[in-house]
Amino acid sequence: MPPSPNGLPEAATVVSRPVSRCDHLGVHPFSDTQDGLFRAYLSDAHRSTCQQVAQWMHAAGMTSRTDAAGNLIGRYEGQTPGAPALLIGSHLDTVRNAGRYDGTLGVMLGIEVVAHLAERGERLPFAIEVIGFGDEEGSRFPASMLTSRAVAGTLDTLPLDAVDASGSTLGDVLHHAGLDPARYREAAYTPEQVVAYLEAHIEQGPVLEAADMSVGVVTAIAAQYRFKVSMVGVAGHAGTMPMSLRKDALAAAAQALVEIERIGASGPADLVATVGQLHVGPGASNVVPGHVTFSLDIRAGTADVRDRAATKIRTALQDIADTRGVALRIELQNDLAPTPCDPELTARLATSVARITGQPAHRLVSGAGHDAMVMAALTPVCMLFLRCHKGISHNPAEAVRHDDAHTALLVMLDFIQALAATPAPTPTEFSA
Repeated sequence: MPPSPNGLPEAATVVSRPVSRCDHLGVHPFSDTQDGLFRAYLSDAHRSTCQQVAQWMHAAGMTSRTDAAGNLIGRYEGQTPGAPALLIGSHLDTVRNAGRYDGTLGVMLGIEVVAHLAERGERLPFAIEVIGFGDEEGSRFPASMLTSRAVAGTLDTLPLDAVDASGSTLGDVLHHAGLDPARYREAAYTPEQVVAYLEAHIEQGPVLEAADMSVGVVTAIAAQYRFKVSMVGVAGHAGTMPMSLRKDALAAAAQALVEIERIGASGPADLVATVGQLHVGPGASNVVPGHVTFSLDIRAGTADVRDRAATKIRTALQDIADTRGVALRIELQNDLAPTPCDPELTARLATSVARITGQPAHRLVSGAGHDAMVMAALTPVCMLFLRCHKGISHNPAEAVRHDDAHTALLVMLDFIQALAATPAPTPTEFSA
C-alpha cells in the first residue's frame, strides 16, 4: 500500500490483504470439514491454521510462539526490548458451517498493523503482541473462551473431562496437541506486562450497515448466560402408548422452546433468548421420546435484564415439566457479566474513527460475546466493529467489504500511533 504524507496507507481502492487471507483460511486444510468452514480448537485444521498464520507473523516482522493454552502469539518489540505490550487479538476457531471473518479478520488486521510499522522501521514505546486465541466459540467442548480466560488469569478450573462430538476429552486433546494440562494457566499475563487490549471484529449485526458506516466503536459487551437444559420423561412404543398416559420429553421441550421465545421477545430490545442445539433420545421414529437436552443462551445489555429473563424462563420450564410429569434439569455452563469497554480508550478510538472517516464515530453495544470481555479482567479494553453484509454471521454468507477492512486498518494505525505519542499509559490512568 502506498504511504500518504502522514505515513499511513492511502485509502485508495485496494484489495485488503487481511480479507484475502481470511478467504485463504476458509477452506481445507484450514477447515475440519471439506464442505463449509469449521475450525475446532486444537484440531488438525486449527494446527494448520496456526502454522500458516505464524508464517504471516514472521513475514510481518514478528517472532511467534504457542502458549500453554494453545494460543498463537506474535510479538513485535518496542523501542525497549521486553517492554509491556499492546495486545491486539481475536480468535481463530469457528462455529460449524461458519463464515470466514468472525474472529480471524481481527487477527489478520493485527498482523497488517505490525507489517506497516515494520516496513517503516517504526518502533513504539510499547511492544505489540497479536494473539490468535484458540477457543472462543466453545464449538468443540461445552465451554467457551477457555484460552482468553487462561491469558486473563480468570480460569479457575479446566474442564478436563469435557467431551467433544467424537468422544475425546479435553485432557486427551491437550495431550495429543503436546500441551500439559497442569501448565495451562501459565498462559496468564500480569497487568504489568500489558498496556491495553484492542480487538477488531465484524459487527455480526445490521446496525452499521443500516447507518451506512464502515466502522463503529463498541461501548460495552452484553451480559450472557449459557445453560444446558435436560427434560426426562418416559420412552415408550409409539403405537401402544396412549396419548393421555405419555410423558413425552420432546413435546415438553417443544412447549419450552415456545415459552423461551415468548419471554425473550417480551423484554427490552437488547434481550435475546436462543435455543441453538436440540438432542432427542432415543431418536427413533416409532418411539416416544424419553429424553431431550437443549442449549439455552440468554443475553442482554445489563445483568438485571438478563437475570430477570432467566428467572422467568426457569419458572416457565418448571411449570411445563410439572404439568407434563417430566423431570427438569438446568445446568449453568457460562455466566458472563456485561463488560463496559474502557471509557478513555473508547474515546481515543472514536477520535481515530472520526479522523479517518471524517464522520463522528457510531457507538454501539455488542450483543455477541468476544474475547475482549474476558480480557477486561486483565487490562483496559476497546473494540472496533466493522460493517458486515446484512449483519449475517455464523453463516457461510458472512461477507466483509475490502474497503471497510482497509478503513479499519487506518483507524487502528491512527489509534496506535496516537497512543504511542502520549506518555506511557497505565491501567490506572485508563480506568480513572
